[in-house]
Amino acid sequence: MSFQGKVAVITGGTRGIGRSIAEKLADQGCHLVLNYFRNRSKAEETKEQLEKKGVQVHLVKANIGERDKITDLFEEVDKVFGRLDFFINNAASGVIKPLMELKDNHWDWTMDINSKALLFCAQEGAKLMERNGGGKIVSISSLGSIRVIENYTLVGVSKAALEALTRYLAVELAPKGIICNAVSGGVVDTEALQHFSNREELLKEASEKTPAGRMVQPEDIAQAVLFLLSDQANMIRGQTIVVDGGISLLA
Repeated sequence: MSFQGKVAVITGGTRGIGRSIAEKLADQGCHLVLNYFRNRSKAEETKEQLEKKGVQVHLVKANIGERDKITDLFEEVDKVFGRLDFFINNAASGVIKPLMELKDNHWDWTMDINSKALLFCAQEGAKLMERNGGGKIVSISSLGSIRVIENYTLVGVSKAALEALTRYLAVELAPKGIICNAVSGGVVDTEALQHFSNREELLKEASEKTPAGRMVQPEDIAQAVLFLLSDQANMIRGQTIVVDGGISLLA
């Protein structure tokens, strides 16, 4: 799949879906820059485990909701590796509350990390990718972008913006040799789901109703990302690939 010796940046890459993506890429010989925000010990643990696969792993602590931190992140990539081949926009956050309880700062926090960060990370990443004739950008979305989920207003809207931005990036960055897509997952039992008051209900519905017969796992999302990063997916542009075991097909 042409990953050997290449360099990937993964935001939120030290746990959950981000870590699964990092593991798949490390297995293919891809060097990694993993962004994290809070848990340094968890990040160091992830780095240690991945480096056992024979790749170089560099950690960068940054809140990608802040524009200057994004600039710093990609300057660090340039300093350490001098190139960038893949950018995986995985980091996400958000306020999980009923619509009538949302406030200005809730909107800003969620949109900055889940949507605005993609725009400015793509701008900075494209500058590095151009040097080597192009690269690939894959973002992680969710089904809340296209259907209503309880208390998910802000995250759902931010993910819808992310998918729309993916289409614009796919067209405008194509002349630079950069391919952009997204992967939207069904319910995945990661740490993020613990913030949902109806977590148990969501897990029960996903496990019982998913046509595939089981819930989506982080590895399922990671496999789809790996495919979109591969040469086999070069003619897939600006698309959001749904990986949900078929549950979104149900009424």
